[in-house]
Amino acid sequence: MAPSKHVTRSRAKPGGTAAETIGKVGFRERKPRWLKVPAPGGPNYRRLQASIADDGLHTVCQEANCPNVGECWERGTATFMILGDVCTRRCGFCNVQTGKPTWNDPLEPLRVANQVKRMGLRHAVITSVDRDDLPDLGAGAFVGVIRSIRRLAAGCAVEVLTPDFRGEEMPLARVVAERPDVFNHNVETVPRMYPVARRGSDFLRSARVLRMAKEMGGDEVITKSGLMVGLGEEFDEMVEAFAILREHGVQVLTVGQYLRPTENHLPVDRYWHPDEFKQLERAAIELGFESVASGPLVRSSYHADQSAREVAEHRAGATLAG
Repeated sequence: MAPSKHVTRSRAKPGGTAAETIGKVGFRERKPRWLKVPAPGGPNYRRLQASIADDGLHTVCQEANCPNVGECWERGTATFMILGDVCTRRCGFCNVQTGKPTWNDPLEPLRVANQVKRMGLRHAVITSVDRDDLPDLGAGAFVGVIRSIRRLAAGCAVEVLTPDFRGEEMPLARVVAERPDVFNHNVETVPRMYPVARRGSDFLRSARVLRMAKEMGGDEVITKSGLMVGLGEEFDEMVEAFAILREHGVQVLTVGQYLRPTENHLPVDRYWHPDEFKQLERAAIELGFESVASGPLVRSSYHADQSAREVAEHRAGATLAG
């Protein structure tokens, strides 16, 4: 079913106000049992939380209320959000505030690298808000963080989760030239849902960004993308989106359930059953992805270290077979 046209959006309500919400999941409706996880709160979690706050840093783990934050931090992985916590775009599903950013701290890359070293991370994911206001669209900050982590925490793998840089080649080339271990850019949803969920973005533009990253990085850089379900997409549309990503050289795929952050965001169309996620995983593997994580609680950075290992093992197996 096509998304409703009777929608208005504002910075306060990025999900808009739909005239018809019949059939959608109520915001306060009880979630299915497979979406319930214990709240993080162990001593190690509290220690890391305090350390990150003391450095004035932001993590997507916290900003997006990720259900896996406790597990990931215990595994030695974390996702840092650089360039502040105000985004220049207003996606209908995202809990990051939107507006006119003011954050531009030249020392942030060093502070992130120091925190990576202090946390003893094995795999650090670096993402950012969209910064369409900056001349380089934020690419320089990614470069600075990659270089700083390489110097201060050389044993830590670096994954970048970047915006689309408006599809511009030069900002992308600057980031890929630093050879992050993984280049990730999420398409988030199927093409049909973009006018509602990702205003200001374009599915094929994002796919081209991923293709260019692979062409620039070659075998040294793993390419990765992720989608959510629950916004109104159909199974076949998801598989079609997977196929487009594979055609653009994407190696790693993540698929998870959309969870509405607030009543001001897009409603959940439905909760997909774990069995359906298994079906999506099988379809993705058949298309040739080298690593697939598909499940209700999967997020872009979920078991990111494991995905990178799976690609390395896939390459090793292909070499031996050859």
